[in-house]
Amino acid sequence: MLPATRRRTVIELVSEKGGCSVNELATELEVSKATVRRDLGALAEEGLVERTHGGAVPVTSVGRERSHQQKGIRNLTEKATIAERAAAEMAGEQVVFFDSGTTTMEVAKRISTDEAALAVTNSPLVALELAAEERDVKLTGGTLRGRTRALVGPTAEGFMERMRFDLLVLGTNAVDADGLMTPNEAEARMKELMIERSKRVVLVADHTKLGERSVVRFADLAAVDTFVTDRPPGETERGSLENADVRMLVGES
Repeated sequence: MLPATRRRTVIELVSEKGGCSVNELATELEVSKATVRRDLGALAEEGLVERTHGGAVPVTSVGRERSHQQKGIRNLTEKATIAERAAAEMAGEQVVFFDSGTTTMEVAKRISTDEAALAVTNSPLVALELAAEERDVKLTGGTLRGRTRALVGPTAEGFMERMRFDLLVLGTNAVDADGLMTPNEAEARMKELMIERSKRVVLVADHTKLGERSVVRFADLAAVDTFVTDRPPGETERGSLENADVRMLVGES
């Protein structure tokens, strides 16, 4: 197993189990404890796990916003499942806005060349993916947030205020009965503008976002037309979504 693949597996195991010891990881990966310790040290320096005495735990401190790299390695199978289902919702749409984020990126990878005649995004990474199919793509411009690779700020907001979209593929950090939330005010404002200027809103988020809370609320549940996720929500979340008249689509992995 290549070091990069092994370290990704370490992150996934630590995340899934809520923490692992060096002994557990060494047994699971069939490598020495010294190798595991080196991997954990490197991952901790990148902020992808937190070291503990004898092992590691996920990076889940309250109020801490995960980086784009951290998000990218979490729940990859679930995000792919969501993306397949969400891409099917895009048939016939002409102007589609793709929010920044790792799940929206997976959707962008799966749309066909005849969908989204014009794609718009506040993510340079998503723009590059969309442009690979020789599709017309517009970027909002603005200030690039290093942590999430999203374009924000007055320039991006000014662009949004002039635009209208047929469909929005929206991401979020948290979903609960109070609505949709994200840790950053500038990104929250961009998401508000995306929703205001879109005829239809498709929210894509895996099950780990359900029942979670974050710092800034940017929309009520009623702002969402369709919610695509990978597992059925719990009773409380399901009731809130039904009361808000949100159409639920649950992908099957």
